[in-house]
Amino acid sequence: MKPDGIILDVDGTLWDSTHIVAKAWTRAVHEAGGLDLTVTADMLKEQFGRTMDVITDNLFGNYLSLPKRRAVMKQCCVYEHEALVEDPCRIWYPGVPETIRALSDRVPVFIVSNCQTGYIELFLEKTGLGPYITDTECFGNTGRPKDENIRLVAERNHLQNPVYVGDTAGDQEAAQKAGVLFWFASYGFGQATACDAVLERFSDLETLLCMNEKDSE
Repeated sequence: MKPDGIILDVDGTLWDSTHIVAKAWTRAVHEAGGLDLTVTADMLKEQFGRTMDVITDNLFGNYLSLPKRRAVMKQCCVYEHEALVEDPCRIWYPGVPETIRALSDRVPVFIVSNCQTGYIELFLEKTGLGPYITDTECFGNTGRPKDENIRLVAERNHLQNPVYVGDTAGDQEAAQKAGVLFWFASYGFGQATACDAVLERFSDLETLLCMNEKDSE
């Protein structure tokens, strides 16, 4: 069946902000947490895709009490936003803007992420892709896991056969729980053991959509 919506993950699928975010989080850890801990891009690549609560516990659970690490994560998000606003953020993967613009002429495009409120909006501002995205949702807005937010977007946009595009096993699991197809962005941060299609580059989305359209004829 032809997909009637393309739902996209952000980190590891659309862009790689880990080097910018790592510096911002390290600053927050030093100032708000009093820890001599450096957050690296590789550390974030292992964590991105999880909810903010889980990332907080994974990174700081061995060092800080629950209230303290939540306060540190709050400051991490503040400094992260400031850093991304100030940076030109030409950190999207090759072909992302062009491919999304082309896809939006043929099928509605959406974004669902486990990020904090404002992160998707910042991505859209930096890339100029706001007019091409039909709807978005994130953990920061709803407090819900990714599979529930995928279903939420599908339901409110009356999608019958959407596909979720992500780069981690967590994305694969979320798509399966949501009952949607999963296309794996193999160039991203993680691995997936089962998927309905594999992207070696983001622009492969156009080819995959064409193949599915022909198969449905």
